[in-house]
Amino acid sequence: MYSKQTVLRNLTGLHARPASEFVACAKTFESKVTVKRLDIPDAAEANAKSIIKILAQGLSVNTPIEISADGPDEEAAVEKLVELVDSKFGED
Repeated sequence: MYSKQTVLRNLTGLHARPASEFVACAKTFESKVTVKRLDIPDAAEANAKSIIKILAQGLSVNTPIEISADGPDEEAAVEKLVELVDSKFGED
């Protein structure tokens, strides 16, 4: 298991287009990948490969999240997804 924390900085958070981009990226990895919001105590992890689960999290701008992966390419998966989030999905 490998995980890393980051904060959503793009204005739309993880909704619609950014969520689709995030899920598409997560699906390129073999590992099980999850996202958990850190601003709500006992928040459940969401499957990062499910657009429905990601959208249901309600991840908006400035939401701290933890991206975790478990599997053969776990570190690469987490690093790539954190990089995507930190790039603000190309938004400014």
